[in-house]
Amino acid sequence: MKKELDFTDRELDRIIEMAWEDRTPFDAILDQFKIKEQEVIRIMRLELKPTSFRLWRARVQGRKTKHLKSRGMEVNRFRCSRQRGISNNKVSKR
Repeated sequence: MKKELDFTDRELDRIIEMAWEDRTPFDAILDQFKIKEQEVIRIMRLELKPTSFRLWRARVQGRKTKHLKSRGMEVNRFRCSRQRGISNNKVSKR
């Protein structure tokens, strides 16, 4: 298992981004980065400000979309259909 010190800054940013996204389940983070939910929580605790971590934790706790087993069949994608595409770390223009 990879520890948080083994991740590059880019990987850490992506893990944090995926953890913040409502529709991205912890299982997707596990598949991509091989870290469990508890490791994600520990990374978030270390990398975020204390108030940001508390906000994130309150938001994620009990959220059905963050766990594949409890999410309904109507949620079939990781991102919102209204979310703009991102390329080269810049929001693409219309």
